[in-house]
Amino acid sequence: MIRIFRWLIIVCFFFLKITISAQNVKPLLVSANTIINGDQQTGVYFPLIKGKKVGVVANQSSIINKIHLVDTMISSGIKVVRIFSPEHGFRGDADAGQVVKNGMDSKTGIPVISLYGKHKKPSAFDLSGIDVMVFDLQDVGVRFYTYISTLTLVMEACAENHIPLILLDRPNPNGFYVDGPVLKKGFESFVGMHNVPVVYGMTIGEYAKMVNGEKWLKNGISCRLKVVKLKKYTHNMIVKLAVKPSPNLPDWQSIYLYPSLCFFEGTVVSVGRGTALPFQVFGYPGMKGNYSFIPHSIPGAALHPKLENKVCRGFNLRPYAEHYRKNPSQIHLKWLIYAYRQIHKSQSNFFNGYFNTLAGNDLLKSQITDGIGEKAIRKSWQPGLKHFKSIRLKYLLYK
Repeated sequence: MIRIFRWLIIVCFFFLKITISAQNVKPLLVSANTIINGDQQTGVYFPLIKGKKVGVVANQSSIINKIHLVDTMISSGIKVVRIFSPEHGFRGDADAGQVVKNGMDSKTGIPVISLYGKHKKPSAFDLSGIDVMVFDLQDVGVRFYTYISTLTLVMEACAENHIPLILLDRPNPNGFYVDGPVLKKGFESFVGMHNVPVVYGMTIGEYAKMVNGEKWLKNGISCRLKVVKLKKYTHNMIVKLAVKPSPNLPDWQSIYLYPSLCFFEGTVVSVGRGTALPFQVFGYPGMKGNYSFIPHSIPGAALHPKLENKVCRGFNLRPYAEHYRKNPSQIHLKWLIYAYRQIHKSQSNFFNGYFNTLAGNDLLKSQITDGIGEKAIRKSWQPGLKHFKSIRLKYLLYK
């Protein structure tokens, strides 16, 4: 009996050790060149679109060996009849939130239809004559980054017009963890359409499968979807992207910090738009901190940024990002809470009307204003995260 009891203790200890080790696995920082993207696998999807009229959802990140996907298609004899561009435009030079107009691609002469501004979903007219749609956008794995909303509306339009969609999968540079508040019903917007946490730990291909599988398209319709999978990718990677996905996410450090710092967009605090370190610094005039910066107007990246030409004092978090292996894999609220406690007495309107939209609820704001600490706030997220993770598991394509 004693031997059996000892054996059970040893077994329990063994499995506990495995569980703890799994929780403490640190992500690997890798170059994008080590991964084979979906768009690089032309032998898989070119035969599916040869001889057809093709629509392409793409931007400046849609590159195959330094050549744009659209140019590669045209040189291979594929008939691209229309290009659809998301936020930041087809060439990726529009500021966040800037309205992008329809036009013509100067290099190819192909019509470009903007999917940002008032016209976020392709119309039946936009899709007329298209036999198949190809989707190739570099997401960053954060709910309020709008490319998954563009994906959803493109899937919906394709489903309604009986057009198949081929999604060329790309790595998620923040795919190594799942965290943040799950979006609450009633707070849906273009920066949060679904009941998912801020960081959802899925590639854009996996997310598309979830949108279909969970019946999140209007009236529960389903898109005819094919995902061209990545090769040599796992979720335990921080990926140094070859092309910046948008003007204010210039490098892996900014993308790594983005899930935590984007909350400041709903406050009076600057996140360094209009500097050389967007989404790597934060500050406000008069706030205590060991770093200062002055936002300036930068065409294509930050026209008239928040606190333009004012000296902002705060912190440079780039060194923190570079010590990623020592950091917990989670969203950090400590910077937001610190700034609130520093500023709110002198600036009663610390939060603006955008904050609850970003958070996907009205609870986070009240938790911070009520003085609740980060640990307790994070605890309130856990039931929603547990439920989402059980859904997420059904759609993962990579270990």
